[in-house]
Amino acid sequence: MANLFHQLNALAAAGKPVRVGLIGAGKFGSMFLSQVPRTPGIHLLGIADLSPARAKQALQRVGWKDEMHGATSWDDALRHGTTLVQDDAEALISHPQLDIVIDATGSPAAGIRHTLLCCAHRKHIIMVNVEADALAGPLLARRAAEAGIIYSMAYGDQPALIAEMVDWARTAGFNVVCAGKGTKYLPVYHQSTPETVWGHYGFSDEQVNSGDFNPQMFNSFLDGTKSALEMGAVANACGLTPAADGLAFPPCGVDDLPNVLRPVSAGGILPHAGSVEVVSSLERDGRPVFRDLRWGVYVTFEAPSDYVRDCFAQYGLKTDSSGRYATMYKPYHLIGLELGISVANIAVRGEATGNTMAFRGDTVATAKRDLKAGEKLDGEGGYMVYGKLMPAADSLNCEALPIGLAHNIVLQRPVAAGQTVRWSDVAIDTGRESIQVRREMEALFRKEMGLALPRSAA
Repeated sequence: MANLFHQLNALAAAGKPVRVGLIGAGKFGSMFLSQVPRTPGIHLLGIADLSPARAKQALQRVGWKDEMHGATSWDDALRHGTTLVQDDAEALISHPQLDIVIDATGSPAAGIRHTLLCCAHRKHIIMVNVEADALAGPLLARRAAEAGIIYSMAYGDQPALIAEMVDWARTAGFNVVCAGKGTKYLPVYHQSTPETVWGHYGFSDEQVNSGDFNPQMFNSFLDGTKSALEMGAVANACGLTPAADGLAFPPCGVDDLPNVLRPVSAGGILPHAGSVEVVSSLERDGRPVFRDLRWGVYVTFEAPSDYVRDCFAQYGLKTDSSGRYATMYKPYHLIGLELGISVANIAVRGEATGNTMAFRGDTVATAKRDLKAGEKLDGEGGYMVYGKLMPAADSLNCEALPIGLAHNIVLQRPVAAGQTVRWSDVAIDTGRESIQVRREMEALFRKEMGLALPRSAA
């Protein structure tokens, strides 16, 4: 069977490239933009960004020549195979010649709106925006299926790579015990703010001032929020259930993955098999972990029989002491540089590179410090809250406020440091589309899970 590259070449030779639209030309989008001119069979028809000037600066930074993005109209872009840069996402999504939309905005509200527009205009969507996927992906994926479009994770981002490894393990007949990624983590990072983030990362002023570094976005990676969002997305895509206490971030190198990421009953740390976890590249005292997995992903799986266990040993697979638990890992991920794989999979195979299928994990707002009534929450990666992963059923039962809605929303009552922010703690604007969609999703899955109505609705 021809591979993706050959099939993309065939599209190019036939003069029938897949036409793609990118919304958001930030770091992830810029990395994708650097590769598009080198990939056959893909025409980036348009870019929608709140600041077209900033988007054009990103294009110049990654090596585009002015004439490549000099289109003055959609007809001009189609006629010459160039790219139109403008600020109207709806105009991009609704264009009749567009095939695939990439949402790389990082805004939960924008991601929801763009997905619903894709459903209305029958455009496939690649959701780089894990914030939107974690907030409402289980419902959005259903809407997409009803509309006959593909709702896909973004290859190159860790959730899609993890989902691929889980699919590999299950297709090969292995029982998936745990799946996840690595990161740099210490407990104190949960209190990190945009002011302290660069010191924790060790980035130079030159790096920070390059134009690609957003302090609040980077802080969301450091304070645990992004890990929780991504593992919630993995749980929902792969049918895995997070631990009740959330992510433990155990220090663990690649050689110890099968020992650590196995059930407690087998000598590991997992409260149950079929979970998600993030491993830290730092010991709790700050020393680096030997052969860490900071940039990578993994899946731990169990031999279903003694015969398979023996095969693990015969072929040199690294296992735990019992020989039954093993781990496969990928040491790196290349973010937007790999995103073309998602585009190609949709274009030539009609397949998503990971897609949300259930509601198993939820990422909820947790106070970084004592919060007072009247304060306005500043969202993911800010000064006030971080995202903590929990089982979706637990989140629904305690009426937890998802981290994706903890932005520009006012507290009605105080919340102590380390405590979960709940719907009842905030003033809810029911006119916001993102809140309406999230509440609809909660009602749907509460019914499907057989959970009682919240006290506020009982």
